Amino acid sequence: MQKISDLSPEHISDIVHMALSDHVSFATIQAEYGLGEKDVKALMRDTLKAGSYKTWRKRVRDFGDRRETYK
Repeated sequence: MQKISDLSPEHISDIVHMALSDHVSFATIQAEYGLGEKDVKALMRDTLKAGSYKTWRKRVRDFGDRRETYK
C-alpha cells in the first residue's frame, strides 16, 4: 500500500479527479494507486475545501445507497 506522502502532485491530482468522478470506484483507485477507501477520503479531506469535501462525501454516500438499491 502506498502512502499519501509518497505521491507526486500529478498523482494526487489524478486521484482527486478520479474520486470526484461518479464513474470511478474506490476499488479502481486502489488497484491503480494502492490507496484504500480511507486513504482516499483522507487525501480528499486534505486537498478539498471543507465545504467541497462535505458535498463530495454526501454525493458518494448517496450514490452508494442508490447503487445498492439497483443490485
